[in-house]
Amino acid sequence: MTPTLVTSCTALPPEGANFSRGGPSKNCSPLALAELENAHEFVARHIGIDAADEALMLGVVGAASRRELIDGIVPRSIARRSKMDIPAAVTEAAALAELRAMAAKNQVFKSFIGQGYYGTHTPGVILRNVLENPAWYTAYTPYQAEISQGRMEALVNFQTMVCDLTAMPIANASMLDEATSAAEAMTLAKRSVKSKSNRFIVAGDCHPQTIEVIQTRARPLGIEVVLANSREEWNELLAGDYFAVLAQYPATSGRIDDLHAEAAKVHGKQAAFIVAADLLALTLIVPPGEFGADIVVGTTQRFGMPMGAGGPHAAYLACRDEFKRSMPGRLVGVSIDVHGNPTYRLALQTREQHIRREKATSNICTAQVLPAVVASMYAVYHGPEGLKRIARRVASYTAILAKGLEQLGQAPRPGGAFDTLSLRTGDATKAIASRAHSMRANLRIHFKEYLCISLDETTTRADIELLWSVFAKPGQTLPRVSDFEKGIEPLIPTELRRTSAYLAHPVFNTHHSETGMLRYIRALSDKDLALDRSMIPLGSCTMKLNATSEMIPITWPEFANIHPFAPRDQQQGYAELDEQLRAWLCQATGYAGISLQPNAGSQGEYAGLLAIKAFHESKGQGHRNICLIPSSAHGTNPASAHLAGLQVVVTACDVNGNVDMADLQAKCEQHSEKLACVMITYPSTHGVFEMQVKELCALVHQHGGRVYVDGANMNALVGIAAPGEFGGDVSHLNLHKTFCIPHGGGGPGVGPVCVVEDLVPFLPGHASGGLPVHAVGAVSAAPLGNAAVLPISWMYCRMMGPEGLQQATEIAILSANYISARLKDHYPTLYASENGHVAHECILDLRPLKDTSGVSAEDVAKRLIDYGFHAPTLSFPVAGTLMVEPTESETLDELDRFIAAMIAIREEIRRIEKGQWPQDDNPLKAAPHTAASLLKGEWNHAYSRDVGAAVLSKTQHAKYWPPVGRVDNVYGDRNLFCSCVPISDYA
Repeated sequence: MTPTLVTSCTALPPEGANFSRGGPSKNCSPLALAELENAHEFVARHIGIDAADEALMLGVVGAASRRELIDGIVPRSIARRSKMDIPAAVTEAAALAELRAMAAKNQVFKSFIGQGYYGTHTPGVILRNVLENPAWYTAYTPYQAEISQGRMEALVNFQTMVCDLTAMPIANASMLDEATSAAEAMTLAKRSVKSKSNRFIVAGDCHPQTIEVIQTRARPLGIEVVLANSREEWNELLAGDYFAVLAQYPATSGRIDDLHAEAAKVHGKQAAFIVAADLLALTLIVPPGEFGADIVVGTTQRFGMPMGAGGPHAAYLACRDEFKRSMPGRLVGVSIDVHGNPTYRLALQTREQHIRREKATSNICTAQVLPAVVASMYAVYHGPEGLKRIARRVASYTAILAKGLEQLGQAPRPGGAFDTLSLRTGDATKAIASRAHSMRANLRIHFKEYLCISLDETTTRADIELLWSVFAKPGQTLPRVSDFEKGIEPLIPTELRRTSAYLAHPVFNTHHSETGMLRYIRALSDKDLALDRSMIPLGSCTMKLNATSEMIPITWPEFANIHPFAPRDQQQGYAELDEQLRAWLCQATGYAGISLQPNAGSQGEYAGLLAIKAFHESKGQGHRNICLIPSSAHGTNPASAHLAGLQVVVTACDVNGNVDMADLQAKCEQHSEKLACVMITYPSTHGVFEMQVKELCALVHQHGGRVYVDGANMNALVGIAAPGEFGGDVSHLNLHKTFCIPHGGGGPGVGPVCVVEDLVPFLPGHASGGLPVHAVGAVSAAPLGNAAVLPISWMYCRMMGPEGLQQATEIAILSANYISARLKDHYPTLYASENGHVAHECILDLRPLKDTSGVSAEDVAKRLIDYGFHAPTLSFPVAGTLMVEPTESETLDELDRFIAAMIAIREEIRRIEKGQWPQDDNPLKAAPHTAASLLKGEWNHAYSRDVGAAVLSKTQHAKYWPPVGRVDNVYGDRNLFCSCVPISDYA
């Protein structure tokens, strides 16, 4: 059939061509209607380089075409020979329409399930200006303090909020979820207490998903988890031997126990008492710190973050002051800058996995910063009185519900309650739950013969009346809320009611009007540098566009308001999303099976290693426990191996940064009988495609081991090579890198684990969903992990299509080679292939500058702030270097702006080398420069103020002014202070 023709004056590229934005043609020409509809329009929106830019860049790197460039970089032995079987690209509008139809298959019932997940109202000012604001969600982890003051202040607010509500002295800046936080508390206790026992006692009335994750994490470490499923068992076990005890407060059934005596018993055993506590309840009940808790964990989900089928939500961990130097995760502390002003910074960073490696006590890399910011802002906006009012309303509705149920002959179990009632319904349990389901309400079946009902901030009078109608027998007169509401008393026992104050700091008592809150949020975001301002060229971190159309669906009610343990028939949209995204990711990686449950890259690594370990055990080879890891590996690799119960053996790298094959072979032969696996990153951590990767995989397989390919650098592979095809057995992916979920200031993340066919039975799973026989167990609290952000990656794949995904990879590689070529005369690239090319990132070698000028890589990183850039990755994987990854989303103008800044800095260094500026007084050593430091009356530096300001030209990119000068890290660690700074310190 002849296509319909129209006349157009815009020259659009034909199908399969480079999807550039194009421009006006000289003559109007007839086009097919399909070309005008342009299904590939998003590809050109996502990729910052058009056809003309590409031609110019290819000329700089010395390649005749993009195909020639890629063929000269990627080993032909691993090149893909078939296209990815992913649907062809569609427009943004079409993709949103498809996803909207999928979301409609979810059924948003009223969930009274509880179990750590509750309905909540996200204040509009926080929803629009934090959760949906790219100034917050496109920021990176706040490792560079001077450009992260806003989000670190929000995180200090989070830490202060947790400390105050739990009555504990110190808290970290968020964990992945409550279950993994409890597991981290278990290992924190193990290394911190005097007891030498390997037993961990867990109350059976903890949330079931928490128990599942604890059991998964304990198994490879040789920790014996013992459940106490009755009061008798609890008392008997507390009299025995153990290193720690975990209790839920309030219990998952709603009961509120007085735990003073239990804490004293545990301390008598030189063990740790861990409490999983509900923060909203702690506004009304005695906090754990007041009855002797050593570690307190929990989730902040109900502080403004929708349920989202399980995540992302910020968990918390607070502990005794003596445990702080062993605390997992990140801790934001207070220090001073070079001008003596108080500043925030990440404290005690020597604890982090990327430094401690195989000696690490945790493998956490990504946290949940964006949800933590939301939770902290929720507390700032409502303040102590607002939170107490919300909690009292929930508790009052719970008391009213209980009175009405008692009137109907369905009295709840005794024991006090905050928001959850437990009813023994015996043989009628399933029938009542089914009746609720027919009324579009979800109740929770607990221990088969109990029903639990949990209320929350969103509960209404109509909800109470609905619940009464569920339990009422035919013909019974229903109670009325108005019959009970006057003078209603919460069901909290008098002796357990909180009397201590909390959230007294002015920040929680100031910004209660929307105007005030809006300006506070804006003031913090203005201090930070995120992708909405400039390129973030961090090597290994892939800071690419997080398109608005990808972000829109995450707050749709059909995705946001689903309980993770709602019946499967209510989650058909999520099931379809899960199935499609897994299929597309299998196509991108060449693997046979994938689980989306891991809610961070580190958790995907961990799950992959557990799968390998379980496979060997299933073959009667559980003695295989040696994990070979190249010396260049990212720190999470050895940390994950350690936590999975594997013994790390480091293999050497050669002078070019490649795995030393001779050393690897020697180690394989030495440990052949016990070899479990090798962990490699591909392309390598040094930013190079190693030519012998297939031979490496074959060598390890020959000795009975499996090959783990770290997916951190997957943005250099999609469409051109697949780990599952060239010899990998397991990989994790970072959806918050390659597949466009934003970094959110350091989280949320998603780290799917991908495996070959014979490892599929060993993927993680939840008991609630039915586990395969050999599955390793749950690795996150929810079956789909951070489910609410999965639509972002679905949208990216759907709008890019297979050709667009491959083009993104190739442009990312081209952009890295362009930067390397443009800067080679100023900063040599440390590692490259034989033809001088790199993968998707390049390592700039600054080490010689230290001898000639006294300038360090850190000085260059700080000076880049003056030029309006987040620094590249500093001193990883090689000390004294900068690793640059531009991504495919950056325009040529932005690449050139970065290059110009780097060249300008090199010229400044030359002035130091020539003696024109002293080595201890120059714009690099004093960087970054605040506006205040340049405007003050007296100027005693050897360089001028305008040099300090780093203005490149009259067409300078909008100037970013750092809010603080260089931060004193040593002072911060010596004077550790991790809660809100007194206002007087800013006077």
